[in-house]
Amino acid sequence: MQRRPQDIVIVGGGTAGWMSAAVLAHSTKGKLGRVTLIESPEIGTVGVGEATIPPIQFFNKMLGIDEADFIRHTQASFKLGIEFRNWGRQGDAYLHPFGTYGGNVDGVSFHHYWMRARAAGETASLDDYSPTIKASRAGRFSPETPAPPPGMPLSAHAFHFDAGLYAQYLRLYAERLGVERIEGRITAVRQRAEDGHVSLLDLADGRSVTGDLFIDCSGFRSLLLGQTLGVGYRDWSHWLPCDRALAVPCAGDEEITPYTRATAHSAGWQWRIPLQHRVGNGHVYSSAFMSEEKAAEILLGNLDGKPLADPRPLRFTAGRREKAWMRNVVAIGLSSGFLEPLESTSIHLIQTALFRLLALMPTGEGDQVTRDEFNRLTEIEYEQVRDFLILHYHATARDDSDFWNHCRTMTVPDSLRHKMELFRVRGRVARHDGQLFSEASWVAVFMGQGVAPLSYDPMADVLPEADLRQRLARMRDYVNRMVAGMPLHRDFLNRHCKATASAA
Repeated sequence: MQRRPQDIVIVGGGTAGWMSAAVLAHSTKGKLGRVTLIESPEIGTVGVGEATIPPIQFFNKMLGIDEADFIRHTQASFKLGIEFRNWGRQGDAYLHPFGTYGGNVDGVSFHHYWMRARAAGETASLDDYSPTIKASRAGRFSPETPAPPPGMPLSAHAFHFDAGLYAQYLRLYAERLGVERIEGRITAVRQRAEDGHVSLLDLADGRSVTGDLFIDCSGFRSLLLGQTLGVGYRDWSHWLPCDRALAVPCAGDEEITPYTRATAHSAGWQWRIPLQHRVGNGHVYSSAFMSEEKAAEILLGNLDGKPLADPRPLRFTAGRREKAWMRNVVAIGLSSGFLEPLESTSIHLIQTALFRLLALMPTGEGDQVTRDEFNRLTEIEYEQVRDFLILHYHATARDDSDFWNHCRTMTVPDSLRHKMELFRVRGRVARHDGQLFSEASWVAVFMGQGVAPLSYDPMADVLPEADLRQRLARMRDYVNRMVAGMPLHRDFLNRHCKATASAA
């Protein structure tokens, strides 16, 4: 059956809008209909998502984007993981690495063998088996080996970049593929009387824009999905009480650390994201436990260098829309929901929503089963990320403030409670196929914040002790040699992808 063209209208620019435009233009190749993006210079964007996780590599590669070119134009640096300070206890620090710890043996996860060796007197830390942790601590970087020796740990990387420059980069990409950009402010959203589908967008200059499928990238306003279609919001602030942020850039120094830092304070936490031309900083906090004045004082008192602007305030409520796809409107990014950037998932959630849309492109306006499946998968993903974030707050021994007392003693979702109990009892991570965070990610946060297993997998005792010690020694030697051969992170950037002057 020959289908009529389906014109797609994207409402809002920024990272979400231009990621949507780039992917839709690249994937549909103009065969399904026109792709149009409407954005207003009067409406600012929320730039909290400047750190990413490794799947962003797949997104860029799918678009055919050259990594070095992208880094130069977005002032990017490389990211090997996230360092968490003061989360389990004040003075603690651990690093959540990309990649793996060691290598699994006969289907048994590596950390069980490490626990067995520790019980027998082995002194090496779990970090000694992670190339990305060792490289982070040494300030070194080199792209991961495509095919490491069998049984050796894997490494991975992501990026820190200027989200505004990334949006500009993707805008040029999308416009080259035929995306039409309309600059204007939407004054009215018109719906069809018979079914409530969005039909027309009226602009302040008198123009109107029609479409068949509308992508809502309007940020927290959720202009189409929330305001127009009335889709409700599921509030998760009882589990994730931070509802404010102050963001400010500052001058950097000669060293560019190849990892993000998240430092816990008395009522929230502070991010540090090093780029080639500056350092991005922000203080995420709970207004129920801290004033904005105090939050600003803490933020400005913990910068690497001179602030380059005044702190910019942001307000949000952790949670998600009850549906991400309603009638002919699909919400992408903040219009769909918000989970604070503690694990750098903001841009990733845009990416996965777009891939879901490509896999479930509607066959017609009455295709309700497609919308139901999109919403089902979105709900699962948001809840999985939510639980991982709650773990950081709940698995703590801190009792130095009302905020941490609340987080430590709050009732958590049953799904997270089960994961914590299973890991405490036998060191096993409860995961489902397709879940974003890997076993190594859960192990990093569990162990880093004091959720220690009572026992390890008895199958780890099958390997003879001499063989175990040899395997562990080979892994440590591999990691040490791998890191020793890496250049300093700054040197690698200068040699291969130094930022262009125009990007600044």
